[in-house]
Amino acid sequence: MRAEAQLERVYVPLPGTADWVFSQWKHIKLRTKQLFIISDNVSMKKLIVLITVMTCLFMSLTAAEITNYQNFELDTLLHEIDKPGAPVVTDDYIIFTADTKHRFVGIAFDFEEYKVIHPFQILTQKDDEENVSRKHMFYVYKRQHKFTSLKYRLVFDGLWTTDPLNPEKEYDSNVNLYFSKLDNLGSINVYTESPKNDYAHFIYKGDSGQKVNLAGTFTNWDPWIYEMKETSPGLYELELPLPAGKYYYTYYIGLTPVLDTTNPAKIYTKDGRSANIITVK
Repeated sequence: MRAEAQLERVYVPLPGTADWVFSQWKHIKLRTKQLFIISDNVSMKKLIVLITVMTCLFMSLTAAEITNYQNFELDTLLHEIDKPGAPVVTDDYIIFTADTKHRFVGIAFDFEEYKVIHPFQILTQKDDEENVSRKHMFYVYKRQHKFTSLKYRLVFDGLWTTDPLNPEKEYDSNVNLYFSKLDNLGSINVYTESPKNDYAHFIYKGDSGQKVNLAGTFTNWDPWIYEMKETSPGLYELELPLPAGKYYYTYYIGLTPVLDTTNPAKIYTKDGRSANIITVK
């Protein structure tokens, strides 16, 4: 088995003044040479660039003192976690936790090429006497990607490492590092939404092998203009460019209108139609 201790930690400086950062940069380069065994595929120049990017990103973050308010479902999930542990995976979320003894905890993912550090928040709770205590630190990834496996690394108070609460790890010989991983993530809940400006992402869930069309106020209710694509058995999708505004829509299977079960926003139109509503910002 490969020894992990030397390869697991990378020093990342805490934020400070401009003079402090400049003085620390020389130290970072020295520490980089000491802490990494450079493989044939990774040059020292690339490694220093990586450390520079991570340093700049880390300096822009500060530790959260209290949690932001979450929706009811997510808030319930967070409070059901008694103590920090292995990542909690649901159809909608992956919840990562850490002990509150740390001043700062961040997480970086493989699908973002580890270029973004997402800070953890602190979940607090009150007892019967209204005393506030810290329960655990957490980061919630809202599942929007359809991948079934995930790799990530954590940073604790300036030191990069794997997730000590997740026993699943993978060694990458190209960079001489271990990464925490999650496998067999299964399916995710997908739904109609407007994920970016001037676009709407329509979802229909039903039987496989159907011909599903989309109609709405943007087609003058013509059901033959847009046909949904079956991206996996029983899952139909269509991404449509739309100007900002509120739109009514429904799906058609043949000549039969069918409501979007993934979108709870519904309305009865003046002409007696049952339709869903989507707002593009």
